[in-house]
Amino acid sequence: MAKVDPDNEATFEVCVIPSDLRETRIPKGAILEQLQRHRFSAHAIFGIKLALEEALTNAVKHGNRCDPAKPVTVRYAVTDEKIVVIVRDEGCGFEPDKTPDPTVPERLPLPNGRGIMLIRAYMDEVYYRDHGREIYFMKRRD
Repeated sequence: MAKVDPDNEATFEVCVIPSDLRETRIPKGAILEQLQRHRFSAHAIFGIKLALEEALTNAVKHGNRCDPAKPVTVRYAVTDEKIVVIVRDEGCGFEPDKTPDPTVPERLPLPNGRGIMLIRAYMDEVYYRDHGREIYFMKRRD
């Protein structure tokens, strides 16, 4: 297999799963294994795992509305220097900047709505592409 290059998406590893939250364990497991192999710190792995879980959950539940006929595609590259992950759903997209702020008092008691904020807090770069159908996030080594 050719060497992955986090600056060249054509070299990324790819995992396609149906829109079922149980299936998200497949890309999570593969990515976490590589993070350990590349000796990322426990702190970095915690944040990456959290961001990955949020991105996958959003793709399955909000993007594809749990429709198993609609795939979620995960592309990723892990090196000693950084990790890049791209999660894509087949939904209608959304506007991330119009997502309600989960820290305002009236939203604090709600059980959801914090995923985007958490991803942005733990990752070094976060971009939404194709009208919100795809999230790109990157974390540099500590």
